[in-house]
Amino acid sequence: MSASASPAVFGAGPLSRAAALIHTLVTVEVLLLAAASPGLAGLFLLGPDPSNLPLAAVCLLPLGPALSAAVYALRHRSRDLTDLHPARTYCRGWRLNAFPSLRLWVPLLGWLTIVAFTLSHFSATGLPGWWAVLLVLIGLGSLLWGAHALVLCSLFTFRTRDTARLAAYFLVRRGRATLAAGSLLVLAGGMTALLTEALPALLAAPLLLSLLHSSRPVIAETQEDFTA
Repeated sequence: MSASASPAVFGAGPLSRAAALIHTLVTVEVLLLAAASPGLAGLFLLGPDPSNLPLAAVCLLPLGPALSAAVYALRHRSRDLTDLHPARTYCRGWRLNAFPSLRLWVPLLGWLTIVAFTLSHFSATGLPGWWAVLLVLIGLGSLLWGAHALVLCSLFTFRTRDTARLAAYFLVRRGRATLAAGSLLVLAGGMTALLTEALPALLAAPLLLSLLHSSRPVIAETQEDFTA
């Protein structure tokens, strides 16, 4: 006589996993916006004048720790509907990563502000046109480096300079992950330009989950080769 099939465990089916994912994404999105809201509120009040770029950079300072905590929470999310604690995980990620992420986020913001300010006043610099193209490429490269640094800083405990070096290493070493991060940046930029600048913020959690998915080779190599 054959043994009876074991009963299905509640919370382990595909619908339950989908519900768990949606719950986690919504919770992380709300907490991300709440953590970054002081700066985002000021950012939306600023006019599009290039002279406001330094103020915009200051407004974006809270966004770095908020993004890092979101990456941490999404990486450590539970797929079991009966064991969901995304808010607790997000808060833990913020406590762990707030200062490490700021040590990378502040220089990146400062550098990008210089690049953007130079491009917005490029006609007054007297530089040849190819310098503008070079500055755009430098800015894009800096954003891609920042995407790798965000993942590494959120999931691993390295010294700031080591995280910066690893992010630069993976920029070339893992070309597919870099291209995937670039496609997400293009998507976010397209949504901002064609629709509204608020849309990338409202879809930050799904975008970060996509970044985590594309960064799996980076995470795996870091775990295998750069951690004890």
